[in-house]
Amino acid sequence: MASTLVRPRSGKVIAGVCAAVADRLGLSRTLVRVGFVLFGLFGVGELAYIALWILIPKAP
Repeated sequence: MASTLVRPRSGKVIAGVCAAVADRLGLSRTLVRVGFVLFGLFGVGELAYIALWILIPKAP
């Protein structure tokens, strides 16, 4: 499990938010992406994704 939450420069689809969360929690990136899509159906996923995009720094 990663020690910090940073957006990776490789392996990302849009902004790397799902990849960062998956790496930090030790989960599959696909599983986290599906979770964001499901939450997006209820209107929460998009807001959470945008907030995390702003808050999580890029990897150096």
